[in-house]
Amino acid sequence: MSEKSVFKKIIDGEIPAHKVYEDDDFLAFLDIFPNAPGHTLIIPKKEVRWVWDVEKYEEYWKLARKISFALRRAFDTDWIISKVVGDEVPHAHIHLIPGGLKKDGSEKDFEGNAEKIRRALAQE
Repeated sequence: MSEKSVFKKIIDGEIPAHKVYEDDDFLAFLDIFPNAPGHTLIIPKKEVRWVWDVEKYEEYWKLARKISFALRRAFDTDWIISKVVGDEVPHAHIHLIPGGLKKDGSEKDFEGNAEKIRRALAQE
């Protein structure tokens, strides 16, 4: 049996995360090594290796869109960088990174940034 991925440990509550969204199928939380304030990861709760194999693929990308709009509102930016690489952790994930923001220390205000995103999501 293989060891759990860091994302599976987050899903199972074994590792804390700054969650911004959760439902029965997906979890979105702040990246612990952010490229900008609000850098968010979206993962399926069902373990699959690649984004293209996510069972509820359309819902996954609809959620990415919803969170992207919330990031735009929360961080007052017009653009969001989306990145699907997949080699960092063997569990499907989408990176959403607010564009045009500089790393100035505020990217490490995890609870403050998570709250901004949750408030922006609640505005829908």
